[in-house]
Amino acid sequence: MPSLLSQLTASTTKKRKRVGRGYGSGIGGHTAGRGQKGQRSRSGKGIPLWFEGGQLPLIKRMPMLRGKGKFVSSGKRVELSLSKLNTVVADIVTLETLKLEKIISSRAKGVKIIATGEISKKKTVQDLDVTKAAQQKIEAAGGSITQTS
Repeated sequence: MPSLLSQLTASTTKKRKRVGRGYGSGIGGHTAGRGQKGQRSRSGKGIPLWFEGGQLPLIKRMPMLRGKGKFVSSGKRVELSLSKLNTVVADIVTLETLKLEKIISSRAKGVKIIATGEISKKKTVQDLDVTKAAQQKIEAAGGSITQTS
């Protein structure tokens, strides 16, 4: 049974302290809790997150890339374990099917299957790089690896 005290409604409300409105405002007049001088004591004191105190910013210290493709991030080759390969629904595994099933990023340029974990389903791996140990495990499960190039 809840107590009667928790069911009572509030009879008073407390106003927030208005900073920087003189001594009668409730929190110091003069500096109003902002310290003495400096950038953070002024009004409109917004300092951007990336600001480094006047030091040359990180974005300007980085080397520039040349050409049209400088704004396109280059996709990387992804390592895919056999246990992840086991979760693929399709029987024929290609780069496109892995992207469609969202097992890898849509920006990935290539995939290499490594022999981490176990595979129990029969899969046909097409046009993907496979380690020797992973190839043995895939073929032991009844699958195959094909390269068309």
